[in-house]
Parts: sequence; C-alpha cells; structure tokens
Amino acid sequence: MLEKQIYAALEIADHEIRLVLGEFFNTRFNVLKVERVVCSGIENLEIRNKELVIGAIRRTLANASTRLGARIERVLLSIPSKNVHRVSMKVTVPVESIDRKVTVLDARKALRKAMGTQLDPSLALINVVCIRYTCNGITTRRIPIGEICDQLTVQIDLLCAEKKLTFDIVSCVEEAGCSVMDVSLDTYAIAKEACLLEQTVDQNVILLKLEPQMTTLTLLYGGRLISSELLEEGFGNWVKALSNRMRLPMDIASRLCKYNGRLNEKKLSDTPIYIWSRNQVTYTLSEKELCEEIRPSVERWIGAIQKACEPILQSRATTIVLTGEGAEMQGLAEVLKETLGCEIRRYIPETLGARTPALTCCLGLFYAYKDQCEILGSSDSSINISEFEKSIEYKPAKSTKDHSEENTITGKLRSILFDSKE
Repeated sequence: MLEKQIYAALEIADHEIRLVLGEFFNTRFNVLKVERVVCSGIENLEIRNKELVIGAIRRTLANASTRLGARIERVLLSIPSKNVHRVSMKVTVPVESIDRKVTVLDARKALRKAMGTQLDPSLALINVVCIRYTCNGITTRRIPIGEICDQLTVQIDLLCAEKKLTFDIVSCVEEAGCSVMDVSLDTYAIAKEACLLEQTVDQNVILLKLEPQMTTLTLLYGGRLISSELLEEGFGNWVKALSNRMRLPMDIASRLCKYNGRLNEKKLSDTPIYIWSRNQVTYTLSEKELCEEIRPSVERWIGAIQKACEPILQSRATTIVLTGEGAEMQGLAEVLKETLGCEIRRYIPETLGARTPALTCCLGLFYAYKDQCEILGSSDSSINISEFEKSIEYKPAKSTKDHSEENTITGKLRSILFDSKE
C-alpha cells in the first residue's frame, strides 16, 4: 500500500487542546477526526500547570487514536505568537547544475543557509519563509525551476518566538508520549489557511485572533508577516460578566454569548432565549438582557482594538480578518466595522468537518508543513501506518455452514443482513 499522507495538527489554546487529523488524497484535503479537550493549565499563553496540560494532550491523542484505529505518534504543533521577532535577509547561492538550470536543490541550499543564522539566545526559530526569488534580475514568488542562470537570490524571513514558551509547549507534547514533526506560529498558519498573504500586495491585512483569554493582532503586508502583538483581554471577560450576573455555569454562558447574542441589532427581543431553574425557582434570559449585560465589556475591548490599529488604519487601505473561537459571536464583525470604519470580515473555514473559526490554526498547520516539504523534501506521517493498514484491511464475510442454502436468494440475503450487523 502506498504511504498515507495523514497528519495530526495540534494547538494548545488558552483554554483547550485542539487536534485535527487530516489526509491529503489526490491533491484534496479531508478531515478524518476533530478533538477538543478542555484544559485549565494555561494562563495568558503560559503553561502554569504542566501536569494538567500533559493530561489533556494525552486524552486528546487517545480519543483520536481510538477512533482512527492507529496510534498518533507525531504531530504538527502551533506556537503562540508571543514576542514574535522577524529577521529578514537575502541569501545568494550558486546554481551548480551542469546545465545551469535552477532546481529545488538550489532553494534548499538557500533555506538551510538561512537556518544557520545566529539568533538572539532568548528566541527560537519557528518558521523559515521564502518571500521572493530573484533570477536574472527577475523576481518571482515561486521557485524559478528550469531558468538558466549562474546564481539564485532568495529573500527569506526568519519568524522567531519566545524560546522558553516554545520549549515548554514542545516538552508538554513529548512528555505526553508524542513527538513533534514541525512547528509553526499560530498566526502564520492561520494566514496560510485563509490565503491572507496573497491579499497583501497593495493593502494591509490585520489578522485578529480572538480567544477567551487573549486577543492576538498580526499585521500582514507585502506577502509577509510584519509583526504580532498581544492584547491581554478576550471574550472570556464577556462570558464571565454574564455568568456572574445570571449565576450560570461558564460553559453555558459561553454558548449563549457566541450563538444567541446579536451585537449588531438595534432592537432586541424580550422573548426568553434560555430558561433554567435553581432551587425550584424558574429564571429566564432574553436576547436583550444578554446583550445589555455583555455590551460594556465588548465596547471596552473594541476601544482597545481601535487604539492598537489606528496608526495602521491611517497608513493605507486595511482589511481586518476576524478569526479564533470569538469569531463565532454573532454581529461582532459588524460592530467592529461601525467603529473602525474599514472592511472587516469573519473567516470561517470551508473544509468539511472543521467549519468553525476555532480550528483555523490547526487547518493552517497542514499547509504550512506542505509548503516546507516542497523545498526541504522531507515528509512523514503522523500515525502508525502498520496499525492503520491493519485497521482498514478487507475482512471477507463469514461463510455459512450450509453452502446449498447460501446459493439461494434467501440465503444470500440472510448472509448480507447478519454479516452487516456483526
């Protein structure tokens, strides 16, 4: 059997572990399994309780492995965009082929040369991104395979993150019994999934990732990731305000905020949208009460976003893309647009099986890894292939004792029905 291109993408978000198991087949990507496990060991993108995080990762991997019928041994891992640094350089390498034609080996040499650059000891190299290739004075975004020249110049960005945070996250995955195939910044992975880098030729794109604890703001321009900043406020504050006021569990308050509050509506209904009882007393919550309760927190958050984005909005045309779990909130993009006065849109993945903004990062990890494989030439599967092949191998139907009866129509139908039930 041919080697399966099955990969597992793992994100350690600020409140849960997310895993997407997918397969590339005939240039198409199919989601095989999605797992999300709540984890309380993370605070402000830092691992506060390592044992809780390791336990949550183990449960996530075990659940997905059981459903797949094979162990997940390696994962693609996202790294939070905290204290991101970008190092830009131009690397020139000679074209050494006999016919002086550019090959992928030339790009590979440039990439490996850039990866040997000495960095600040506090930083860890996460992504090596080839921005442009120059050959015979002509610049392109794709490798100029087959072009005849003496040397190839590659413009490369080294995207680095905080070393301590990176090592803490990788060590949690390894101690959970799984190795790491490759790492990528969460915002870079999201940009790959949403094809945002291609949209930055003549405009800014601000990627706004909204999660319960944090908001990540990333500036993209000229086909590259420019910078990334964190805002220590997420939609969890809105959920907490509703939970405390109505004395509701946080998970219920979160669902109500995301799916039942239309923030952009001017006239809200007093009709109850949620009914519950406590101590034999019945309570109700209307859409109007919900929005009035969370609106002060939302407006405070929007004010912080406006202050952070104002210099960028004044520089040139800008589009803001809203993603992350908070992008599920109804009407939030419209309210942001009214305040900031620029184009704002939500990004919801179209991949069947993962159509939620919370999984955008995991989906982007697949494409970031595939781009890397095209140059470096290395590719490995995330699962135990022998176990997977055994789990899907064909098992012939059991033969009946009476072969004469099996040859009759009734016997054949009985065999089909009972074998399918088994």
